[in-house]
Amino acid sequence: MTDLASAHVLVLGATGGLGAPIARRLVAAGARVSLSARDGSKLAALADELGDSVVTTVAVDLTLPPGPGQAVEVAHGAAPLTGVVNAAGVVAFGPAAELDDDTLDELLLLDLVAPVRLVRAAAAVLPEGGFIAQVSAVVAEKAMPGMAAYSAAKAGLTAFDAAAATELRRRKVRVLDVRPPHTETGLATRPVAGEAPRLPRGLAPDAVAARIVAAIADDERDLPAEAFSDRPEGS
Repeated sequence: MTDLASAHVLVLGATGGLGAPIARRLVAAGARVSLSARDGSKLAALADELGDSVVTTVAVDLTLPPGPGQAVEVAHGAAPLTGVVNAAGVVAFGPAAELDDDTLDELLLLDLVAPVRLVRAAAAVLPEGGFIAQVSAVVAEKAMPGMAAYSAAKAGLTAFDAAAATELRRRKVRVLDVRPPHTETGLATRPVAGEAPRLPRGLAPDAVAARIVAAIADDERDLPAEAFSDRPEGS
């Protein structure tokens, strides 16, 4: 079991539709959090909401090479980290043959390259018993037409997490790969390109966040889509 009441957790993508509920759930479990996102004003608002449980905030662009390492460095410098949760991401829609280079670059940089850089930075500072939780997606299990590049990025992240988990197990640092079904985070309404198809109603973000935080506390190592429901545990 991971004792979240004594933990300091860095949450990346903290102001997003899933990152914010995760941060709130971590605080409710007794953890202290450091918050990272691109928008400093949104970070400040979330930090005000969470109050004394916030150790520090870090406004960074994770698509830039120094971004993930900078977030880890600032948070760990403020107080030793216990774990990292990466909930940052973007999505794009449209046929693969019409995918432009700028969209492809943004998808791969934030959804795949940044998480790789994050693990590299976090592994250097996390103690035995530490953890890294990365939010992939159900499309890593079943690629979707009209979302080819997004599916590829998330499948790549899940494959990377599996390999990194084996490598870091010797150091007793746990890597948790999270693949939630479609969740009503609003991400689909803010694609970097294209327009979302008509989607069935997704899961409630707080229910997904609750399941993720429970998996962190229970030392789970894999959280597939089938592990989620639309009700927080215990409700």
